[in-house]
Amino acid sequence: MQFTDIGGITLHHQLIGGPADKPVIVFANSLGTDFRIWRDVIVRLAGDFPIVTYDKRGHGLSDMGTPPYSMDDHVSDLEGLLDHLKVKNAIICGLSVGGLIAQGLFARRPDLVSALILCDTAHKIGTNESWNTRIAAVEKDGIGSIADGVLKLWFTPEFHEKRQTDLIGYRNMLARQPLAGYTGTCAALRGADYTEAAKAISVPTLCVVGDQDGSTPPALVRSMADLIPGSRFKIIDGAGHIPCIEQPETLTALMRRFVARLPLE
Repeated sequence: MQFTDIGGITLHHQLIGGPADKPVIVFANSLGTDFRIWRDVIVRLAGDFPIVTYDKRGHGLSDMGTPPYSMDDHVSDLEGLLDHLKVKNAIICGLSVGGLIAQGLFARRPDLVSALILCDTAHKIGTNESWNTRIAAVEKDGIGSIADGVLKLWFTPEFHEKRQTDLIGYRNMLARQPLAGYTGTCAALRGADYTEAAKAISVPTLCVVGDQDGSTPPALVRSMADLIPGSRFKIIDGAGHIPCIEQPETLTALMRRFVARLPLE
């Protein structure tokens, strides 16, 4: 395990070496998860690309910091981590809130970003009311009280039916996240609006979404893609909100095709 102090926040991360002539791929995970959700994609890419993944503050093994957070806090953490690792011109692959972090990173530090892969995310996710309702429910009764409803948004009915043991494991991951880190990131999502920033993205961008995503449905992800000049939009069949778990082969294939078409540095 690797831990680094970034501005007073200890971040849990993983750096996997790869060919020096290939771009670094950086993975940023979703609300209520840690970087283990990327495992089945990373094992398919390891050896072909250098890879960085990390637990954002308030999640996994990273520090809590001082919640509630702003999206700028999460962006600063990733910015500091990449500076520490001396990574530039990376491909940032972010899922859900990780996709917002990716958009924020490009807006602030375009030198760190050569391309974006935005998975099941949007320029703005949810409303003040929806996030306030979720925060109140979790503060009253804990993350476990909403876990089953969240899992219905994360995974398809087929996943619920055929992969019940995996479902229990991912429920554990969600419910065991620090409560204050979860609600703190809900507050960051509540305040984040990258509508104008999306219009200014000037690097190659791939937008992908599961066809049965209940958190950021295809129409919402498509609306983000429409804002980003020249972006590509792909729907992954048989996936909910977390295609890196349900359809890792398909997601990895889309990523490889996208990266293969990027201009050489």
